[in-house]
Amino acid sequence: MTRAFKLVDVFGETPLAGNPLAVVFDAEGLDADMMLKIARWMNLSETVFLMAPTDPAADYKARIFTLDRELPFAGHPTLGACHAWLEAGGQPRGSGQVVQECGTGLIPVRRGDGVNAFAAPPILRGGPVEDALLDEVAAVLRIRRGDIVDAQWIDNGPGWIGILMSSADTVLALQPARDHPRRIEIGVAGPHAPGSSLAFELRAIFSDQHGGLREDPVTGSLNASMAQWLLASGRATAPYLAAQGTALGCAGRIHISQDPDGQVWVGGLARTIVSGGFGAD
Repeated sequence: MTRAFKLVDVFGETPLAGNPLAVVFDAEGLDADMMLKIARWMNLSETVFLMAPTDPAADYKARIFTLDRELPFAGHPTLGACHAWLEAGGQPRGSGQVVQECGTGLIPVRRGDGVNAFAAPPILRGGPVEDALLDEVAAVLRIRRGDIVDAQWIDNGPGWIGILMSSADTVLALQPARDHPRRIEIGVAGPHAPGSSLAFELRAIFSDQHGGLREDPVTGSLNASMAQWLLASGRATAPYLAAQGTALGCAGRIHISQDPDGQVWVGGLARTIVSGGFGAD
């Protein structure tokens, strides 16, 4: 069977400047092992598989895979999947938004003028980070513990530990370790100088299935939970524009807004780079 797929660039300020995503359509009939096998073959940070929803309130169902596991939620796959689904002719039930079903539940995606935005899901684990773990994080980032301005669990699915540093420059100067013996997901943010069009610089450092440490170009889930933390603590005001991927030569731009009810929205551009089909079963 030939299945349609798209390669989508998500959050890039310009083409090929964001985070690539593979979107596979009509994924019914593929089990989790085959989805993981396809994701490993694609060799991108995430591959998303679209199928008919099981919840009548949703427009489609998305299953999101990294190279070694399925995620209940991830941000750039959510925006990329919505873009690809609409581009392929998907018709949402509601006129103003698309509703994605995934492991976390239902994720609304608000349609905008070129920039769609997803509703940041609730934090699954918050609160202070344990001292021993902060020491471990500092060692991974190759900084002194005192260089960390603040830290917080901001886990909305992938397992993020949020680290705040004094400035965007200190974030960009990080030279993390190359490997780590256990799984860890670290999100780092630092404010840009007053007057800049950018409010914060972010980096996402995480371990892969082999113990190597990798950096994600642009990370929607991290920007979602980081925004929830920064806004709730009074360190940021919405709307604001964040940057990610600079250290990798990318130009990710993440649009953060907050509605009157306090819901945080995470938006960004998405562009289809490749469309095609493949047979994998």
